[in-house]
Amino acid sequence: MVNRPDLLEALLNSVKVGLIVAIVSTILGLLASKALTRYRLPGRGPIISFIMIPLVIPEIILAISLLILISQVDIPLSLWTVGFSHSLLCIPFSMLVLISRMEGFDNSLEEAALDLGENGWMTFWRVTFPIVLPGIVASLLLTFTISFDEFVLAFFLSSTDPTLPLYIWSSLRFPTKLPAVLALGASIFVISFFVVSFAEWLRRRGVKSGSTSGI
Repeated sequence: MVNRPDLLEALLNSVKVGLIVAIVSTILGLLASKALTRYRLPGRGPIISFIMIPLVIPEIILAISLLILISQVDIPLSLWTVGFSHSLLCIPFSMLVLISRMEGFDNSLEEAALDLGENGWMTFWRVTFPIVLPGIVASLLLTFTISFDEFVLAFFLSSTDPTLPLYIWSSLRFPTKLPAVLALGASIFVISFFVVSFAEWLRRRGVKSGSTSGI
């Protein structure tokens, strides 16, 4: 692996895109989850349904639609377009994790902090953030894994900078690379399985602790 600069470049591309997507998706998912669980927004149901559309649309349809849209506005294909598409895909997953955490949150804790003179930002940082932290970490791990493993959107929206799934797919044409590709694919599968399992454990632990603290 060290002797293959093309493989290292693809791995680095996937890591960079995954980190950016995880951070952006979790921040937007946290803001949306807080708004949808704390305030009585008109049309809450349709808003959630609209945000969750990427979960039910086949990825190839989403990829072709985004490719047409990006082509119409003359944006060149790059890792940024891949990251944008991955963010659209990952935000619903982030919201599903964080909404379940926010719904078990005791609002009286924030109200008490505000009554004691804290402003909105310090209330969030000192009260809300520590309680929802397990959900935030779970969201970061889950969205990073989804972006890191995603193939269809990257296939349509990348340019000359391949991600790791694209590198694996392109290497399947060469029989001499097949053993290494299979080993790499198996390693990614095992690592992804444990990361997602750990993220789910964190989410469940956060929900249980939130429901206990609210009693």
